[in-house]
Amino acid sequence: MPSLQASKLAFIGGGNMASAIIGGLVNQGVSKQNISVSEPWDVNREKIAALGVKTTTSNVEAAQEADLVVIAVKPQVTKGVCEELGAAWSQRATLPVVVSIAAGITLKSLEDWSRVSDDRSAHVVRVMPNTPALVGEGASGLFASKDVTAEEKDLVNAVLGSVSKATEWVDKEELLDVVTGLSGSGPAYFFAMVEHLIASATALGLPEEQATRLAAQTCLGAGKMLAESSDSPTQLRKNVTSPNGTTYAALQTFESLGFNETVDKAVKAATSRAAELGDTLGKQ
Repeated sequence: MPSLQASKLAFIGGGNMASAIIGGLVNQGVSKQNISVSEPWDVNREKIAALGVKTTTSNVEAAQEADLVVIAVKPQVTKGVCEELGAAWSQRATLPVVVSIAAGITLKSLEDWSRVSDDRSAHVVRVMPNTPALVGEGASGLFASKDVTAEEKDLVNAVLGSVSKATEWVDKEELLDVVTGLSGSGPAYFFAMVEHLIASATALGLPEEQATRLAAQTCLGAGKMLAESSDSPTQLRKNVTSPNGTTYAALQTFESLGFNETVDKAVKAATSRAAELGDTLGKQ
């Protein structure tokens, strides 16, 4: 398997997530001539072309010589895209690694849909990224088919590492649903929390602009502490919670209103919904 710098990379779909990954790769010095992108919409394609990479409206053209193909289209059209690519790859001696960021589409579906005429199937990796990848601060969960090699995993890590600070390989495919409930949907949980912090502070008299800046920076700073400290989240919480102090009063209120149970139910709801969507989309 070639290194990241030597690999030919194809992106099927040029939306926000693909654009973020491509931008990250270019910033890391990956040759623009080694990146091809298929995107049907003129606006998206022109935006991608501005990065200096190759663009086309043809999925087959973009992926024909690729070592790794990122499927970055909507789940509803993934089957058609994979079948088109599989048909075009019949004459290839070596099939590319297929990396899917299409939410909910199972490994088996991806393998079956991209199978070539002699019954070979591409090595497939499923990825659940999250939206902070758009600012280079993503977290991604990954699951690979059994035939994916260590070298292929290294290449996938290198590609995703351009926008993700955490790339975590899970042992069972169903755990990607848990990743969805944790980090995939997780940014919205933090946005909601900050939204309510701002509303509460504003109701107590603080100007909204000030409340927004303070709440956003508090979230960013706390996240940075979590990422960089050797202390556990529990210890970090204890460090800022003085007995009978202001933080203690707030946390006691959270606890009395069932904060732990609420978070648990929310993550479980997102996880269950991810599994349901996977079952539905796999029956296309």
